[in-house]
Order: sequence, then C-alpha cells, then structure tokens
Amino acid sequence: MIITTTPSIEGKKIVEYKGIVFGEVISGVDFVKDFAAGLSNFFGGRSQTYEEELIQARQNAIGEMTQRAFQTGANAVVGVDVDYEVLGANNGMLMVTASGTAVRYE
Repeated sequence: MIITTTPSIEGKKIVEYKGIVFGEVISGVDFVKDFAAGLSNFFGGRSQTYEEELIQARQNAIGEMTQRAFQTGANAVVGVDVDYEVLGANNGMLMVTASGTAVRYE
C-alpha cells in the first residue's frame, strides 16, 4: 500500500476515493521513562526515551490508518497528515493521530 502526504500519486491514476481514514494512538509515559527524560532535560541533550516513544506511537498510528484503509478496499492513502497532542492531568499522555484519504489507483 502506498502512503503519501501528497494529494496524488505520481504516475498513477486515482480511480476511486474510499473516504477519510484515521489511526489514533494514545500512549502514556511511565515513571522510569519520565525520570530518564527529566535527567536529559536537566543535563541537556536529546531525550532518547521520549524520541523512541514518539517514533513508536507514530508508526502505530500510521499502521492503524493503513489497516483501516485496507479494510475499505483501498490500495493507497493520500494527503496523509500526522498530528501530536499531549493529554492528561500532568500532560503525561501522548496522542498521535494519522489521517488521510483512502483511494484505489491503477
């Protein structure tokens, strides 16, 4: 399945629009990860702990969106957008949403 942020697929003709599909992931950051990230914040540098959590959440959201597109009979998703939000009382939850238009191309 082709997944692209562009509204079309170069060299391919979109023959059917199946609708908008979404993939959502909400993940919490546990105490150990939060503590390790706090050390990176205190001493400077990148937080590999948070980066890994973000990468995993994004991959899961795109995977979920792709699966939902497949269920509609699509063979591609165009116009993909990925959004990030923090949620929860102490901003301890990360929400990643992937959305796009499921299409069939030939």
